[in-house]
Amino acid sequence: MRNLINDGLPFRGRDRAAAGLASESDLRRSIAQKQIRGVLKSVYVDAGVPDTRLLRVRATRLVTPPHAILSDCFAAWLFGVDTFRPSERHLLTPTLVTPHGVGRVRADGVTCRQAFLADPDVTEVDGIRVTSPLRTTSDLLRRQRRPYALASADGMARAELADIEQLVDYVDELKGYRGGPQARELARLVDPGAESPGESWQRLRMLDAGFPRPQTQIPVTDALGRDRRFDMGYLHLLLAAEYDGREFHTGADSARHDEERRTYFERRYGWRFVIGTRETIFGTDPAFELAIGELLGITPLARRW
Repeated sequence: MRNLINDGLPFRGRDRAAAGLASESDLRRSIAQKQIRGVLKSVYVDAGVPDTRLLRVRATRLVTPPHAILSDCFAAWLFGVDTFRPSERHLLTPTLVTPHGVGRVRADGVTCRQAFLADPDVTEVDGIRVTSPLRTTSDLLRRQRRPYALASADGMARAELADIEQLVDYVDELKGYRGGPQARELARLVDPGAESPGESWQRLRMLDAGFPRPQTQIPVTDALGRDRRFDMGYLHLLLAAEYDGREFHTGADSARHDEERRTYFERRYGWRFVIGTRETIFGTDPAFELAIGELLGITPLARRW
């Protein structure tokens, strides 16, 4: 086995010489030959080092000045919750916030904004100053687009990083803050039962349509006593709305399993299913709401997003 470049620790491109790369050409050649890879913008690590939370923390330390606080999706990621939009999950640029009265960070490889930060809003993760889980969740509720914001807050609640009652109280104090009305609305809809962003997006579509709040992770049992769960729906009406995401429901085997499971519960117990996908939930087609509305006897409201 070859020796790891810089002993496997991340390093800034401008510090390449200390990592054993004498010139810019050596750096580019190592990247081209896949001996090193980017962790953050202008921060690299030996390609043989696994991509772990600790690695990213160490990389972030290299580009984070003492007065800057990690925030938003990157803060949530440090707490172990992925709140990035699907199109942004491969972006590794840390997001920072600095207190009012202190200059923004303008270094390459980071984005930064200014905000009011109370002492309880800041904590540390592995020596990195970061917005607290409660403040992070509040910021995501205010700053992200509605479906992504709810999915982020659901994820933080599911990870037991955000207490819903505390979150509601916190955002209720955000009078006059940009995104405050959205945060106050969505905080009351947070549900740790959502097991994927897609389930959160779909639940919001149902709520926006004016349907009753669905139960999440509905427990059911088949004739052999095996426990099953449906993503969301109305147990008393035997109506389930399931989200078929690309990650777990697109293969032939997965599709066949889903079909067999739903057909079984339809025929034996009378369950009815309405299925959502990313295309139907984010598209302009109202078929999803219309299908549920027909089963509920409710005319859906106009789309909000």
